[in-house]
Amino acid sequence: MANVTLKMEEQSKVQMSWVDVGLMALDAAAALALVALVWAALLYAKPATNLAGDEQLAQRIFYFHIGNVTAAFLGFVVSLIGSVGYLVRRQLGWDRLAHAGIELGVIFGAGVLLSGSIWAKPTWNTFWTWDPRLTTAAITVLIYVAYLLFRNGIDNQHTRALFSSIYALFAFLSVPLTYYSARWFRTIHPVVFNGSNAEAQGDFGIGATMSQTLMIGTVAYTLLFAALLIHRWRQLRLEDELTELTEELY
Repeated sequence: MANVTLKMEEQSKVQMSWVDVGLMALDAAAALALVALVWAALLYAKPATNLAGDEQLAQRIFYFHIGNVTAAFLGFVVSLIGSVGYLVRRQLGWDRLAHAGIELGVIFGAGVLLSGSIWAKPTWNTFWTWDPRLTTAAITVLIYVAYLLFRNGIDNQHTRALFSSIYALFAFLSVPLTYYSARWFRTIHPVVFNGSNAEAQGDFGIGATMSQTLMIGTVAYTLLFAALLIHRWRQLRLEDELTELTEELY
């Protein structure tokens, strides 16, 4: 029996080592993709031909802006999956997935607002305007910040997971509202993909190098999100295990 147990422990160590190697490879891929994005955004992508001066230069933050949008969206989708998973299976691993997804969604959502404000200054002559797209995006981030504050006020793990999952399901309703706000309402925010709005201002044509740079940005931020999500999920798992051990001791 002792030999069997020892063999199982050795196999577990080998499996964990392969997981760690895979995660390190993902980290390296994300880092290289981000370097490629910086090069493509600043040097490879051609300038927007219908813009000039500071506005043309500021347009290059567009690639990082869309990258943050992609990662924030992934974070909120992961939170939806994790919340549904917990409500169905009642396993804390799903709650940790939702928690990690929302933390990253909030961080990248803040990146969306920050990069958008930097881009807006030379384009609209102001860092912020209460445009429907900007307003709904800010509300979405604040709703998920409230999620993090809400769950911190509940000590019991399963009670916290239950109410947090229910909250996250309703919070996700703000995500499609933000996406469609530039299509449904009078707005100055450009509609870049899948549709148009006659009231929107600041649209620019997407050329070949711009499309390729957008693809690089999407891949880079997706890899970055995946790497951070796994790291944070594992950290939350260790925190839960530490909490359980502490409760057993005291």
